[in-house]
Amino acid sequence: MEVVKEGMAGTMESSDINIRILPNPGKGIRIHLKSAVEKQYGDVIRQVIRKTLKNIGVTEAKVVANDKGALDYAIKARVETAAFRAAGQETEVDWEVV
Repeated sequence: MEVVKEGMAGTMESSDINIRILPNPGKGIRIHLKSAVEKQYGDVIRQVIRKTLKNIGVTEAKVVANDKGALDYAIKARVETAAFRAAGQETEVDWEVV
């Protein structure tokens, strides 16, 4: 998936994360993270962002993340949404209730 424009998802509310994804041609994945818990969880947050991008086929993007204590599932959802928006694609969600 190619990032062609800026895509954003999330809020600045407590327990959420705001993700901006921008084009970054030829420079791979760059992550700029701001978080009150960066010392404790910064590496984990970056890992979730990278893995999520890899799983949806994004290989070049600049990610600006402003974390307010989001859990992994929220980070993943915000990254996916921002990436699809940045690629100009609509998402089709196939939820399976377990």
